[in-house]
Amino acid sequence: MIENMSATPMASRFHIGIFGRRNAGKSSLINALTGQEIALTSDVPGTTTDPVYKAMELLPIGPVVLIDTGGLDDVGELGRKRVEKSYEVLRRCHFAVVVVDSGSGWTPFERDFIEELRFRGIPTLCVLNKADLVDAGRRQELLKEGPAGVPAVFAAALSGEGIVEVKARIIAGAAEREPEPPLIGDLVSPGEMVLLVTPIDKAAPKGRLILPQQQTIRDILDRGAMTVVTRDDELRRALELLAAPPALVITDSQVFRSVDVETPLSIPLTSFSILFARQKGDLAELLRGVRRIERLQPGETVLIAEGCTHHRQDDDIGTVKIPRWIRQITGETIRFEWTSGACFPRDLSRYAVIVHCGGCMLNRREMQYRIARAREEEVAITNYGLLIAYVMGILERAVAPFPEALRVWKEAVAGGRA
Repeated sequence: MIENMSATPMASRFHIGIFGRRNAGKSSLINALTGQEIALTSDVPGTTTDPVYKAMELLPIGPVVLIDTGGLDDVGELGRKRVEKSYEVLRRCHFAVVVVDSGSGWTPFERDFIEELRFRGIPTLCVLNKADLVDAGRRQELLKEGPAGVPAVFAAALSGEGIVEVKARIIAGAAEREPEPPLIGDLVSPGEMVLLVTPIDKAAPKGRLILPQQQTIRDILDRGAMTVVTRDDELRRALELLAAPPALVITDSQVFRSVDVETPLSIPLTSFSILFARQKGDLAELLRGVRRIERLQPGETVLIAEGCTHHRQDDDIGTVKIPRWIRQITGETIRFEWTSGACFPRDLSRYAVIVHCGGCMLNRREMQYRIARAREEEVAITNYGLLIAYVMGILERAVAPFPEALRVWKEAVAGGRA
């Protein structure tokens, strides 16, 4: 999916998943919440197949994305796959709305799903939809029969009844969410200068900067700091023109080697990918994972995972450069597999190492899920930027701006452990 580059990126939006049985009125609810005919509605069960995403503004939350999912009670082999897709949406949800058909009431599908939401710690609201078709007595019964501790509201998506309250409950749930760690705001002070190194080559999108560069610039400006952006082949000249050294240099990881040579050791240096590894993932875990690369054995498999899909260039980083760098360290008999976008294997046991992109197109919940899955199966996981810095022999310098991460790395090196 190509995003409007002037809009808030999907990964930075508050994700609201709409779940329920087939024909419970999920699509009608999302249409009512957005005030648009976003999702196809029909009396035929199973109209919604793959999840449908709709970005919008929901004040005072701000940018959100509503996700309409297939029915939890779908049947058959194809239906089972649709249900799996609905469960996959949970990996990135900040808030869940479970839609119940007031006419048929609660079933094990909703109850089991709500228990899964409790287990995952996802704030939940139950919407008893089609409430205009039941009387007051039945409404009271439905409230009593519902799962304890989960708020429930009545609504009739087609007539608009209860939609204001549904929005209010979502807004209240969003206010309680844990704030995301900063991208760069804690590394610079107001008034300081940050120098960004952005190569312009055949992989660079024509007419714009890539998403990590855009988001970093915005975070610097939000901090009240300033930024200078230069190409890698103009870095030396940019440093000469600055009246004072920058507080930090941030580079595209693929030109780490040349930027390291041109940047004085007195100036802190890191990469966009490492910044995102810290914000969205677990920098300490990803640092430990990079040391597993040097212990790869012939025939072992490395999974290279990317959070987006894009057209591959001849010297693509994920399919060409990273395998080449790993083979330089370990030899030619390492196997590689690739995933992209929302796809991420359920079974990770066949992999020795996972090398993940920075995750700029994934939200923090999704990235945390992937790291947690690797940890559960005792599979080492690392990050593009960390791997490249390791291959270039400058990993310690690249993580020096993060004292806790630097300590973890030094301990791992000293202990000889992954």
